[in-house]
Amino acid sequence: MASPRQLDKRRKAVRNIRKITRTMELIATARFKRAMDRAEAATAYTNRITALVADLAHSGLEVSHPLLETRKETRRMVLLVLTGNRGLCGGYNSSVQRLGQGRLNELKREAAVSLEVSGKRGIGSFRFRDIEPDETYTHFEDRPTFDEVDLLASRYLDLFSAGQIDRLDVAYTRFQSASRQLPVVETLLPLSGLEAADSQDKGPAMASRYEFLPSAESILEEIVPTSFKVKLFKCFLDAAVSEQIARMVAMKRATENADEMIRSLSMAYNRARQSRITGELLEVIGGAEALST
Repeated sequence: MASPRQLDKRRKAVRNIRKITRTMELIATARFKRAMDRAEAATAYTNRITALVADLAHSGLEVSHPLLETRKETRRMVLLVLTGNRGLCGGYNSSVQRLGQGRLNELKREAAVSLEVSGKRGIGSFRFRDIEPDETYTHFEDRPTFDEVDLLASRYLDLFSAGQIDRLDVAYTRFQSASRQLPVVETLLPLSGLEAADSQDKGPAMASRYEFLPSAESILEEIVPTSFKVKLFKCFLDAAVSEQIARMVAMKRATENADEMIRSLSMAYNRARQSRITGELLEVIGGAEALST
């Protein structure tokens, strides 16, 4: 059995670790609340602009946009994987990395794939598997801004419009609620998934809902690229809030485990200390009896 001094040192070390995990839990909770507010606000806006583009596409008019058209032949694809810059968030980074790895293997069998990774954890994980990303991003923190994402989205739009890429997939963790986050891979380019986002068949009658000025084509020229940028921004927001939730849960469990360990060490310390005291008393009694004889 360990000595009382060793047990006491171990207990103090666990208490210090508990202070760190509890502090990280509180920080993650505060960041999660701010990130969740941004994600929920972006969800409403994203759903509305997606429904608007879907309405225009189903308006009964002869309207089209290059971003809405599926390429007949897919020769060049881009896979963007969104992970975090920091760890200590449970299986958040590993789950989305495994999902991205699986999609990368699938796409490689179909066409040439360019891998782009956001987050130091994902970059390190792919490099550990001898996979060097073509592009890496480490400046997206827990509060990504639209201007930062807009630069990336504009580059994808230029590449897609120029025919240099035919498809863009994004692997990230989708935020559904505070208790449910799901790693997914979505195809953002081309934006042919707008019809799937709005499952109801609106038909030609939807044309009466809008009056186009100057024309539906000119409106699509503005709305469709904006819709893509907003959808990509929503992916980054979902990833940020999901990371904070995962870190909050992981640190909460670590704190609870530390509490349990402290209780166990305290009981062991008390037993060892009582045993030591009992042994010393027996030695004193034994010595006194030896002197009296």
